[in-house]
Parts: sequence; C-alpha cells; structure tokens
Amino acid sequence: MSISFVVQRGNTVTAYDQKNSPIWCRPVGFRKNDSLIGYTGESVSIRQSNSIWTYDSKGRPIASRPC
Repeated sequence: MSISFVVQRGNTVTAYDQKNSPIWCRPVGFRKNDSLIGYTGESVSIRQSNSIWTYDSKGRPIASRPC
C-alpha cells in the first residue's frame, strides 16, 4: 500500500491511500517547529522536537536523525 497524500491538521499528521482512506495518523508535537516536512509514495518525514523522524507507508518508524 502506498501513500497518496499526507495532511497536517493541528498537531496530527494523517497519511492517506489512493482511495482517500486514512492509512495512519501520528501526533506531531507541540513545539513551534514540530511539523510535517514532506512525503513520498513510500515514506513521510516529520520534525518532532530536535529530530526528524521518517515513517514508512504503514506508519512504522524507519529512520531518525537530529536536526
């Protein structure tokens, strides 16, 4: 299952499939810079605190790096 689009509403990021059904959602945090960074058909990157987390199309974390 691949990611069609990703939306951030408030402090929640939601990934959707090709049928516009939500695949997963994840809280982003409450700091000023915590937000959705970008996405591809296979991954989503989110800035949380002092790190950028990358999640796969099933919402599992696959990478993290300091920012």
